[in-house]
Amino acid sequence: MSLKSFEGVAEHIRRFEFQEEFDIIVAIANGGIIPAALLNQKLGLEFQLLKISLRDKEQRPMYDKPLLVEKIGFAYQGKRILLVEDRVKTGASLEYAKSLLSGTASVKTFAVNGKADYSLYDESCFRFPWIL
Repeated sequence: MSLKSFEGVAEHIRRFEFQEEFDIIVAIANGGIIPAALLNQKLGLEFQLLKISLRDKEQRPMYDKPLLVEKIGFAYQGKRILLVEDRVKTGASLEYAKSLLSGTASVKTFAVNGKADYSLYDESCFRFPWIL
């Protein structure tokens, strides 16, 4: 099994150890949905979406800065959040998402690839096995 196959990434997530507990998983849609679903299976926590847009399907920026494309429809105040993204390049989407979630007890970030509080990989060229 390749470490970067879907099964490999899923297994890496299943074995991943967090240093703290969370109340809710918030996925940055669309990229964070699959890793957040895998984390949901591991942690058994409430799972919500934060719909932010910055890049197109080819990872080219569409806007100067990230934009919230759908109103936040879940309670997050006072909660310990695990904010999930697939890829972190500049960190702009994570920082914007964290600013939108003000009033939480804490927000920690998780990325499959890139710099975050928790990440599986940090490689310049990483192909996600779920992108066809």
